Amino acid sequence: MLPFKPNLIIAIDGYSSCGKSTFAKMIAAELNYIYIDSGAMYRAVTLAALERDIIQNGTVQEDSLPEFLGEIHISFHRNESDMNYQTFLNGKNIETTIRQSRAVSENVSFISTYRLVREKMVQMQRKIGSSGRIVMDGRDIGTVVFPNADIKIFMTADPRIRAQRRFDELVEKGLDVDFDKILENILERDEIDQNRKESPLKKAEDALVLNNSYLSPEEQLHWFMELLANRGFHSYSNK
Repeated sequence: MLPFKPNLIIAIDGYSSCGKSTFAKMIAAELNYIYIDSGAMYRAVTLAALERDIIQNGTVQEDSLPEFLGEIHISFHRNESDMNYQTFLNGKNIETTIRQSRAVSENVSFISTYRLVREKMVQMQRKIGSSGRIVMDGRDIGTVVFPNADIKIFMTADPRIRAQRRFDELVEKGLDVDFDKILENILERDEIDQNRKESPLKKAEDALVLNNSYLSPEEQLHWFMELLANRGFHSYSNK
């Protein structure tokens, strides 16, 4: 049995639209931990880059990146009314915009390939999570950001199931979307994420795989709590 350690760092990596954020938020709520959405951080940078013309016609103005990144500040605040986390860019709530913008979705994996962008985000993520008691999800959390994380999970699911989840989510928000385009976008993002030069998406050697294609969020949380108990952390609770 491992020694009792309440200040855990829990890293969750995996493919886009796997439900990583939902899973991580449930864990954070159960353990009374801080949830950090690294994907939202990259979306925030993408939004800022689009707004400031750092991205123009599918091309990044690399010479402008150092100054641009130096002006970026990203933070998370919990909405007390529904307890969901909101993403803020330089003090402005951008949560809805980064989730619904097609331009952000189409460019986020692209701009994430740049070394300066990833270095800036990793620096910010490590600073936020330096004290532990965090759950962070993304593409390179267990391999690059926190290679010594206490618990590492790699999530995957069938691409069509992931596309359907994304489709249902956007339809529920009242958006007119096309399933085939969503699936195409997911497959393109998978290709970019796995083959980019800087911090490609891959499973950490000591990560456990969670294929949640046919698991409900509640079943996934049950799986995690059993994992926690098996690792010797069963005595930790926020209750």
